[in-house]
Amino acid sequence: MIINNNISAVIANKHLLRNETKLAASSEKLSSGYKINHAYQNPSGMAISNKMRSQILALDRAIDNTSDGISVIQTADGALNEVTSMLQRMRELAVQAANDTNTPEDRAEIQKEVAQLRDEVDRVSSSTEFNKMQIFNGDMQTKVYADNVTRLSVSDAVDPGTYTLTVTPPTKTGTSGSMNSSATVPNGSFTINGQTVTLNDKMTSDDAFNALRQAARAGDVTAKKDGSIISLSSGITTDGYEEVLGNAWGAVPIIIDTQGDEASSKAALNYFNFTQGQLGTDAKVVLNDVNNTAGDAKKFSSSATAAIDGKKVTITDNNGFEMSFLLDGVEETTGSSSTTGSTPTTPKPVNLTIKVTDIGKMTFHVGANKDQTIDIDIPSISAKNLYLDQVNVGSHVSASRTINLIDDAISKISSIRSDLGAAQNRLQSTYDSNNSTSENVNDAISRIKDTDMATEMVEYTKGNVLQQAGTSVLSQANELPQMALQLLQ
Repeated sequence: MIINNNISAVIANKHLLRNETKLAASSEKLSSGYKINHAYQNPSGMAISNKMRSQILALDRAIDNTSDGISVIQTADGALNEVTSMLQRMRELAVQAANDTNTPEDRAEIQKEVAQLRDEVDRVSSSTEFNKMQIFNGDMQTKVYADNVTRLSVSDAVDPGTYTLTVTPPTKTGTSGSMNSSATVPNGSFTINGQTVTLNDKMTSDDAFNALRQAARAGDVTAKKDGSIISLSSGITTDGYEEVLGNAWGAVPIIIDTQGDEASSKAALNYFNFTQGQLGTDAKVVLNDVNNTAGDAKKFSSSATAAIDGKKVTITDNNGFEMSFLLDGVEETTGSSSTTGSTPTTPKPVNLTIKVTDIGKMTFHVGANKDQTIDIDIPSISAKNLYLDQVNVGSHVSASRTINLIDDAISKISSIRSDLGAAQNRLQSTYDSNNSTSENVNDAISRIKDTDMATEMVEYTKGNVLQQAGTSVLSQANELPQMALQLLQ
């Protein structure tokens, strides 16, 4: 019998301590709900679950981001819907003004409402906000740069890069005439851009020119004097005469209405010695015509076509590509004609380089990782960018021109709404996909980290029984050395 080393007690104590450790771990798992509370319990499982947890948190934030993006688009679409209604009303008014049963006073009243609607379009463009950010001020559209152009805009289908093209101005003959200061001037009046100009037999050539120039300033019409010559860079119509297209750049037409019979119309024309002419050629655009050595050089597609409306150039193709701009700083080449006519001057082609960047769009981060984004382009819808800042319904010709401009504006707004609607559908799909992914990843991390309560209760009960048994056995093992005392009796 050995008393210095109680092997039975040592063995019982060893198993009791081991069972206590297991029981404590089981108790921790049951109380925390996790079967991995420390890295040593499952090192690989801990690493995997932490990565999954990061993904879940990021996905939940991305879901909120996507929801915010949908709200932005809904806000924008609501504003665009109201702008569409205003444009429809403006078009209705322009159609009304185009009817020659209206007097100049009637058209002036119509113009007042058109101007108010135009100003309201500007207000919507500048005041529509989301989270104190202006939506339609142009800050959320692709940034593009080019010299000699203004109002440059591109659609979502235009890839970033450098595009080149050549524009040749038109050479249609202008309408000009000699001021006959010694001639007898018939009494009468005519209108330019809604401004009445009165002629009488006491006017000098300078008086007539100044009256003409002042009226022309009301619109895009230009008037210039060279000696005794007045040139009108615009279309001219008179009662009983066909329109004279003096400039293909889209200036506001001049209406000469002498408020009388055909003889008075002739008198007004004869006073300025107007002549009609259609010499020269139309403007043209040649795509990819300039040697482009830029590192990000882009080519227009083979289906791309260019249309010119005044100074506005629009390039489209079959794949949703659209680029539009207004020529600026380009010499307007217009020949002049007299009673005998003349040859138009030769235009100088203009080479344009347009840089389309990949910045400026509104970006929604809709994924759990880097660069998982969706970009949307929200262009400015100001009256200027819709080419409605100079709309005028003061005459039949200008009202007809306004109808075309409003049609283009409605088409542009509809295109923007279509793009935003498609983006909203995409964001909704992303929202649903992220929710599904988050659910599946949560399920996966649960299998790795969460406690199986039923299994763990079995282990806990087992450990509890073993602890009680171990305590009892250790107590008995500690009593064994006392039996040696009986040998001393």
